Amino acid sequence: MAYYTSLGTVPPKRHTQFRAKNGKLYSEEVFGTQGFSGPTSTLYHINAPTQVNGWKPLYACKVEYVEEHIMRMRHVKSSAMKPKGDPITGRVVLFGNVDCEMSVCVPKDSMKYHFKNATSDECFFIHHGRGTMWTMFGKLDFGPKDHIIVPKGTIYRMSFEPAAKGEPANRFMLIESVNGSHILPPPRYMSKATSQFLEHAPYCERDLRLPILPMTFDERGAFEVRIKSRGHVHSYIYDYHPLDVVGWDGCYYPYIFNVDDFSPIVGKHHLPPPTHQTFEAHNFVICAFCPRPLDFHPDAIVVPYNHSNLDSDEVLYYVEGNYKARRGIEPASLTLHPQGIPHGPHPGTVESTIGSTHTNELAIMCDTFRPLFPTKAALALDDLAYPESWEDGAMTASASATIDVKSKTKSKATTKSTRSKAARRTTPSDTW
Repeated sequence: MAYYTSLGTVPPKRHTQFRAKNGKLYSEEVFGTQGFSGPTSTLYHINAPTQVNGWKPLYACKVEYVEEHIMRMRHVKSSAMKPKGDPITGRVVLFGNVDCEMSVCVPKDSMKYHFKNATSDECFFIHHGRGTMWTMFGKLDFGPKDHIIVPKGTIYRMSFEPAAKGEPANRFMLIESVNGSHILPPPRYMSKATSQFLEHAPYCERDLRLPILPMTFDERGAFEVRIKSRGHVHSYIYDYHPLDVVGWDGCYYPYIFNVDDFSPIVGKHHLPPPTHQTFEAHNFVICAFCPRPLDFHPDAIVVPYNHSNLDSDEVLYYVEGNYKARRGIEPASLTLHPQGIPHGPHPGTVESTIGSTHTNELAIMCDTFRPLFPTKAALALDDLAYPESWEDGAMTASASATIDVKSKTKSKATTKSTRSKAARRTTPSDTW
């Protein structure tokens, strides 16, 4: 993470004696990255973290991709996914490559074990549900629209509250940095001298929620920790609770950022996707298209201009709102627009949204700098008609009716009154 913090109790100097009240030495662990030249935290355990009494490989988790030679627009409706597994075993990878994997999880069961991803940083987006992530750094209480950034090597257990009657099932989208890089705030948001968030950044330290107490579990027994590494998940057994840290300090820890705390940057004319960036890792970036005022030039076209992703594949995960620029999209949809094919607003969108002043839609985007490939699970949820939705003849009857009604109610010469009404419209429109 970007700045130093601490929780619990730590000694005044590193690598010095630090004892419990009974005189026993706490076990120090330096939790470091990049050969200990990158962000690091130092943790103090009740028990030596090296002590385990058994391990075994459980199952393979290497992802198999299909249709790697096919380039086309895709629309995957993950809302059809049924609850299954727990927050680890219920993850379904839909797109990925050698740099990142994107999955959706609708967990059915609770975790009876702790988990460590020893390969990748994890970026959660909580779509529906509330709960607690219990980590070796302390607990994180999460809810809708929270990003949870979990750096690799962190031991945690994710616990959802049961969904109340009438509420949607618990659901999250996950992006993993399978190339081993770290998911961090964009460097252009940070001071090179102090790592402080700069004034132009759309969020800052005050928007981040860090681990809190309780943190330390001093228990004996048989505790399973499942570790993801080398394309497999392995089971390790500890005879003490794995979250036995009494204190830690450093710059490497999990945290939460809620997208409602993102302060969108707006302009006189339409701004490109980097304006909406939240995080980045090697060869991919993450963005949040949030509710905000739209472009304010009197003749502004407020929907995204047609564009070609010459160096990037683009996946959007739709959260909520009325996706006016993309017909047929629904919450929990994922669209893939591959590099090499121009895309933009659907027919009729530009004219129908002129004069709109606000957008209420929310979507999370991942842009990758290598092609993304689908899995069999993605193909099972794929809308095969999506690539044809840019054809004029594919316009829905409702969209045509909306435009017809407007044309009938407007005079040939637009009056100040109708311009004023148009300026007050809040049709959401900004989906890349």
